[in-house]
Amino acid sequence: MAIVTASAKPDVSILSSGHDVADARLHRHCAALHRAGLSVEVLARGAVADAPEHAGFRPIKPRGIAGRAMAALVLPSRARGRVLVTLDPDLIPAARVRSALGRRLAVDMHEDYLALLEDRAWAKGPAGALARTWARTAVSLSRRADLTVVADEHVPPASAANRLLVRNLPDLSLLPPSAEPGPTPRALYVGDVRKSRGLFSMLRAIELAPEWELDIVGPVAARDREQLAAWQAESAASARVRVHGRMPPAAAWRLATGAWAGLSLLESTPAFEAAIPSKIYEYFACGLPVLTTPIRRAADLVLGADAGLVTQDAEQAAAALRAWSGEGRGDYDRYRLAALRQSRLEHSAQSPYDRFAEAVAVLADRGSRSRGAQVGDAATAAWQKR
Repeated sequence: MAIVTASAKPDVSILSSGHDVADARLHRHCAALHRAGLSVEVLARGAVADAPEHAGFRPIKPRGIAGRAMAALVLPSRARGRVLVTLDPDLIPAARVRSALGRRLAVDMHEDYLALLEDRAWAKGPAGALARTWARTAVSLSRRADLTVVADEHVPPASAANRLLVRNLPDLSLLPPSAEPGPTPRALYVGDVRKSRGLFSMLRAIELAPEWELDIVGPVAARDREQLAAWQAESAASARVRVHGRMPPAAAWRLATGAWAGLSLLESTPAFEAAIPSKIYEYFACGLPVLTTPIRRAADLVLGADAGLVTQDAEQAAAALRAWSGEGRGDYDRYRLAALRQSRLEHSAQSPYDRFAEAVAVLADRGSRSRGAQVGDAATAAWQKR
């Protein structure tokens, strides 16, 4: 990874006005593009140390809502790549203008942004109405991009000129090999850290399971920081909880080595009910049984794989943890083997990120169809190796 110099002319520019460069999906895209032989620059917020390996990084400074709006307007004009890949809906209008001037455009609609706004406290009143209008505009414009990427079948747009499904499966190259549980029972959470994603449910569960420890990785939402700090100051369980903050994916998932379980205690929101948290696939790949709340698709996945339990609240989650490290160890071992088995099933085909890279390579005019097939064959072999 390096800062891009003025003379560099990458094949692909990945642009984000809102995501940090440590974002996991951004890292997966970069890894796949590198495997396909494409040079990549990333324009996003964050630290140079958190940028993807083998990609140039041009950091932008976060300046609040107004600053993000300005970034959405100017970032596409600063990009040097032959193909622009946008990760945020507010970038799409300016990127569409840029594409009309000779660049190719790939839009990654990796979330249902309209549904996601239901989980944002600020998205009420005039601000919420404006955000929803903007999201609808972005969805409409994304249909006519050279490549429209969605993370799940339900994610809009339902149809586009060139629509590609790239599910949020893990990139195994960013994960450690599965390992035996360590001597101390320890749970892991990786993702955005906020109340609606189960922050305080996880903390309460650890309070009620005194033999367990917990690692939390991810940025803490501003509105929840004061309550988290108060819990850390007042709860005796805080000595068993480590809040690491944002970390690049490879560093974050090293904490899975020796862990016992993955937590996904999300609250019920329209966006969460319709999606499967990507962290569940990553927990499975690391051999971690999962505790999930009864979010519809997440619960179906965990129960269908017999790789964990559905818990209604923090009290039930704590009871499950206590059982797994006590008299229910036999059940725990069965769930762990089932998690690994499910991961092997999920990764038996070509990586969706390598299919994305092949599609971008076509847009970048990088070689013939036969070369793309060779890239796909090699990527598939690497994907299946584990």
